[in-house]
Amino acid sequence: MPVIALDTSAAVAVSLIDESGRALASRSTPEQRRHAELLAPMIVDVLAEAGVDRGDLTAVVVGTGPAPFTGLRVGLVTARTLAFALSIPVHGVSSLDALAVGAARALALEPGAELLAVTDARRREVYAARYRVAAAPAHAAHGPLVELVDGPVVDTPQAVAESIGQGALAVGAGASLYGEHLSAAAGAPANPDPADLARLALARLAAGAGTLPTEPLYLRRPDVVPPAERKRASA
Repeated sequence: MPVIALDTSAAVAVSLIDESGRALASRSTPEQRRHAELLAPMIVDVLAEAGVDRGDLTAVVVGTGPAPFTGLRVGLVTARTLAFALSIPVHGVSSLDALAVGAARALALEPGAELLAVTDARRREVYAARYRVAAAPAHAAHGPLVELVDGPVVDTPQAVAESIGQGALAVGAGASLYGEHLSAAAGAPANPDPADLARLALARLAAGAGTLPTEPLYLRRPDVVPPAERKRASA
């Protein structure tokens, strides 16, 4: 029962896992400007490496951000289109959730520990959310679970550190980028792993979640907006 997961919130990344949560194949690139060109070939490569036909996929999972508009949209549209073409469900999971889960596993954090997942929002701002490590799930292969404590938000690194970040272990590329305000934990992943997106989706569905929406978390208005309609001159 293979599940494919895509994330374009930070890197362009694709992972394939089985029903136990075991990673079968993955691809990732830090490229930030060619999401549409890179994503489809990466999906093909991951399926080929694992020896899985796309018709065998049982679900698509996609990272919902937060992230800048263009890159995130490419991942969401690709995931929805693939799921529609294969007549399989598509599930959305916050990319920051996956980053937190990957960090909790990499750092072997105990239940109750709190961490701040931080990614780069550009404009000298970060996306961030605070999490608490939960007790191990029934299916240990799915990995650790986390509970959202605060956020997600987009703000300056200093503001995040002084508000939702106090006392929490900072992880992610956003924390590394702004080390003067957020001291990144050594050994934690820099970006979300799509395999963790898929594991979280499977764990949440097994726990009874009815739907996992794929609505994007932009947290900002897009830079490009339609021009205001011009007023007609009165006679």
